[in-house]
Amino acid sequence: MNISLEQAEAIIDAAKIKAAELNTKMNICVVDTGANIVAFARMDGAWLGSADIAQKKAKTAVWFTMDTAALSPLVQPGKPLFNIEHSNGGLITFPGGVIIKNSGGEIIGAIGVSGSTVDDDHEVAAAGAASL
Repeated sequence: MNISLEQAEAIIDAAKIKAAELNTKMNICVVDTGANIVAFARMDGAWLGSADIAQKKAKTAVWFTMDTAALSPLVQPGKPLFNIEHSNGGLITFPGGVIIKNSGGEIIGAIGVSGSTVDDDHEVAAAGAASL
């Protein structure tokens, strides 16, 4: 099962609300289980360079079926996934990518957010994902 456009747009709306609460501007990307972009928004004034990062965070989360925050400790020097970010055309393995599950607990996509600190990015992504 994949996320619908209607769901993706609602998730982006919730993420934009959280970004506004944090007084930050974000790039927000929602992908389906095949890592295809379903919806994307760049808030007015958000960093252009963060658009690619948001997309890669979403793709990384869905490809590895876990939040990118969970990957961060595994990619450090000496850890089992060190240098994995160089695979798959480039991954982003720091916080801001969150998987999205349906009411049955099945992964239906992921959200990636970039434009502020990784803590803010993760908080906005988590708010978006939780809104479903």
